[in-house]
Amino acid sequence: MAMSLNRVQLIGNLTRDPEMKQIPGGQVVTSFGIATNFTWTSKAGEKQSKTEFHNIVVWGKLAEICGQYLRKGSKCYVEGRLQTRDWEGEDGVKRYRTEVIADNMIMLDRKGGEGDMGGMPSDSKSGSSDDFSSDVAAPPASEGEVKIDDLPF
Repeated sequence: MAMSLNRVQLIGNLTRDPEMKQIPGGQVVTSFGIATNFTWTSKAGEKQSKTEFHNIVVWGKLAEICGQYLRKGSKCYVEGRLQTRDWEGEDGVKRYRTEVIADNMIMLDRKGGEGDMGGMPSDSKSGSSDDFSSDVAAPPASEGEVKIDDLPF
């Protein structure tokens, strides 16, 4: 039996505010971009840097948390799997988009620091943050497979 693994771990900053939507079945989906930097030294001894941009898609309760607490510039850790969608554009050309389907997210901004989250709950329980503990969102319970056609973006 051949072993297979599709796992992604990223730490980076959001390139835009999360976009949260509800699909016809009632499920919540949130999408946002993360930028990561790769730095190395060339043979000539010069420091080089390249930025990669990643498309993140989150479903369910975690999608609601991402939509509520993350903002452009927020630093976070996301973990999930790669998925590539394809569709035909209006010009008849086949297009592809590779996304990270995230099932875990950890906010890395310091509370009250430079990247203040604004509406972050304090240690006291308030409102609907009861199931939100220490900046770690648990993976959503299995909510069944989602058809690609259901994606609103």
